[in-house]
Amino acid sequence: MLAPESAKIVLAATDAKQIRSEEPIQSLWSGYGKIVRVHLKGGSVGTAIVKQVQTVHPGSQPRGWNTDLSHQRKLRSYQVEACWYRDWSSRLGNEARVANVFSIDSTADGHLFVLEDLDAAGFSQRHTSLDDRSVRDGLTWLANFHARFINASPQGLWPEGTYWHLATRPDELKAIEVSHPLFQHAHAIDTRLRDTSYPTLVHGDAKVANFCFADPQNDPPLAAVDFQYVGGGCGMKDVAYFLGSCLREEECQDRAAEMVDHYLDRLDLACRSFHPEIDTIKLVDEYRAMYPLAWADFHRFLLGWCPSHGKLHRYSQEMTELAIANL
Repeated sequence: MLAPESAKIVLAATDAKQIRSEEPIQSLWSGYGKIVRVHLKGGSVGTAIVKQVQTVHPGSQPRGWNTDLSHQRKLRSYQVEACWYRDWSSRLGNEARVANVFSIDSTADGHLFVLEDLDAAGFSQRHTSLDDRSVRDGLTWLANFHARFINASPQGLWPEGTYWHLATRPDELKAIEVSHPLFQHAHAIDTRLRDTSYPTLVHGDAKVANFCFADPQNDPPLAAVDFQYVGGGCGMKDVAYFLGSCLREEECQDRAAEMVDHYLDRLDLACRSFHPEIDTIKLVDEYRAMYPLAWADFHRFLLGWCPSHGKLHRYSQEMTELAIANL
């Protein structure tokens, strides 16, 4: 049950008279809180999503990386997410749909997010793997998101987005053998990605599980959630991570190249609309060259964090070898 303080915030944010019931959705990663759907009586909406974040160290971590650095990174991630919803999310339209925000508040033990229920808005479908059309829909969302924020200064967000970027993962880097090429070239890969001529905001955790897909009659086709790691960077980092989340190894071999082409086509189109001053030919050429580097960057994180992870497959290794060869 929501604490009385939290319930009062929810009612004020939605102009509701009463919380009729609460429906658990999921626990937050590493025990930092929970997400619930509240069913409301009266007010402007029938349901809302409440994300309760506790700032007390929960004392556990699924992969065993239970350090103070990890704890501080998580606390910062929720501050970033609050800033995203408060100061940034309203800049997007249907071209990159996200949940509307009703309220962002501090509580006695953390943060409370009161957000639009995307299920009620027509985005009730969840997937673990995607057909070609849905992969393209996700990449179109990313292209529109990246194009909207080209050259934006990520004030209040992570200076460098994504949860795996090198500056926030020194322990995972130390876990890699010093003789390994990814240990030796980790900083060079990171530098190349940071030195993009076309920085934008990246979602930072753009896996398939963080997209809510539309009911058949709905348009646009999907919306995104979970903005704890949004920040500056090269958009290709989101693209490689998204493809890795929804395509198996053999699908990456067969389909990734055409999907990258689709993303770049949509990025070109969206940038012509949002930023007509940008030379999109140069943008597309640079981002295409960044694709293997983005794979290598995430491969480096996984190798240190969980060296038996299933995403450390042959396609990822091939992209990593290509990235290192092109440094």
